[in-house]
Amino acid sequence: MVSSVGIIASVASLSRSDVEHVAHLARLGLTAAEIDRLEGQLNHILEQYEKLAELDTSDIPPTAQTIELENILRDDVPAPSLPVDAVLANAPEHDGGLFVVPAILGGATGPEGS
Repeated sequence: MVSSVGIIASVASLSRSDVEHVAHLARLGLTAAEIDRLEGQLNHILEQYEKLAELDTSDIPPTAQTIELENILRDDVPAPSLPVDAVLANAPEHDGGLFVVPAILGGATGPEGS
């Protein structure tokens, strides 16, 4: 069977060996019972896809998103920030209005070494 976009709609089922191989690639340590259950679940998904592939989708335009994307963030509104002294009061170590942090790439620590 060929769908409206020319994709073969007949889907082969997965064998136990296939499931074991994918589990190995995914570094999953599955028990024999888990492999049996997963084989059944994956084959059920493929059967459902096969049913969907029988539908005529020639009048349905391709979509990249199934729902519209929208920005749910608030507007970026400038506001007064904390005074430098209040911010530095929370720092374990500071010098000359700057945070002092351990060097991560080597070299001197502190503002004069940056």
